[in-house]
Amino acid sequence: MSNRTQRPAIYRYLKELLVIRCFARFFLLALPLVLVQPAMAAATAVGELAPDFALPAASGGNVRLSEHRGEVVLLAFWSSRCSVCAAQLALLGDLQTTYRSAGLVTLAVSVDDDMSRAARFAHAHPVRFPMLLDLRKGVSRAYGIERLPTTVLIDRRGRVRFLQSDDHGIDNSYVAQVRELLDDPL
Repeated sequence: MSNRTQRPAIYRYLKELLVIRCFARFFLLALPLVLVQPAMAAATAVGELAPDFALPAASGGNVRLSEHRGEVVLLAFWSSRCSVCAAQLALLGDLQTTYRSAGLVTLAVSVDDDMSRAARFAHAHPVRFPMLLDLRKGVSRAYGIERLPTTVLIDRRGRVRFLQSDDHGIDNSYVAQVRELLDDPL
């Protein structure tokens, strides 16, 4: 064979080798990322047990959901960039004041990317319930939060009974759900 016929064959071989090498490099780099990712649990649905969590409060200390078993718990997911969330948190403060003695516990969970901004927001908007910081977004993922504000109502047995994504704050049907759960004995 002449050098002319061998060159194209060598070039084809080198080109194939380069493609295989690039694919192998990509595969070897991407595989650990796929294996390290935690398995995503399906979002909690109405009727299921509420996933337990412990989160730091903006005012200090930690709050664990399971410590409130036997009480009706209202989880409010919010962000410092959500203007409707600020209005809703104020309304939830009034709801908490009205129904605290009947066994209502309100917990606000921040889904902010910037926790220092969330903490500043919490201090600038004082409410009558803990404002929690979901640093790793594990709680918001566990509850399947896609829109803000979202509220989750948990009964005295720890089951999710109501989920609501509401761009307008609280409506009367939600207050009716709270009253119904407060009237339901353990």
